[in-house]
Amino acid sequence: MSETSLTHLDHLGRAQMVDVTPKEPSHRRALAKGKIHMLPETTAKVASNAIAKGDVLAAARIAGIQAAKRCSDLIPLCHPLLVGSVSVNFNLGDDFVEVEVQVETVDRTGVEMEALTAATIACLTIYDMCKSADKSMTIDEIALWEKMGGRSGTWKRENKV
Repeated sequence: MSETSLTHLDHLGRAQMVDVTPKEPSHRRALAKGKIHMLPETTAKVASNAIAKGDVLAAARIAGIQAAKRCSDLIPLCHPLLVGSVSVNFNLGDDFVEVEVQVETVDRTGVEMEALTAATIACLTIYDMCKSADKSMTIDEIALWEKMGGRSGTWKRENKV
């Protein structure tokens, strides 16, 4: 791949933010998921709101929403966007909590990074809320599952079984 085909490098090879000014705003959506694995007893405490720090899922939901709105403050070449909506939902298994985040906007660039950041921060918040009960927790499976809008159109991850 030549340097000229790298969108985030200028002609001298320096990092640059891509110019999205000429693009027309359009509706864009992204869905990201992440999973935090924990002891079954910890999941049961989360489900029954018995974690000492308080309502784990409420805190993680707010953290995820805030993370989506602040994504460009964390990722250097990420454009600041007017985030139209963020939904953060949870699926509890026997020994995990799955976080699912959907972010939407009408803007010149996509919201994949916002959705991924929100899912990650929601998982980290769950970790922080539960760490006194379970130090063995692990976070993984952070992934983009779907994106819609923009020049590349719709993309969906194939579900691995």
